Amino acid sequence: MKIPVVNLQALLAIAFFAGALFTARMVANIYSGKWPGGLGVVAYLRMLVGFLLAGAVILGFYSFAGIDVISGK
Repeated sequence: MKIPVVNLQALLAIAFFAGALFTARMVANIYSGKWPGGLGVVAYLRMLVGFLLAGAVILGFYSFAGIDVISGK
């Protein structure tokens, strides 16, 4: 069974979005003091949320357009 690359892109976009939501929850817990960490960790995780959201948007947009960006063909 072979999954089309565009569908794989859509699944990867969903995974990136879920990762961004999980990371945002981590930031909220660290910032509120429930979890240990400082401002440097929060800044790093916020940048990671930005990259994950950007990847999710780009992969999702191209998968809806039907353009394969994973293999570059």
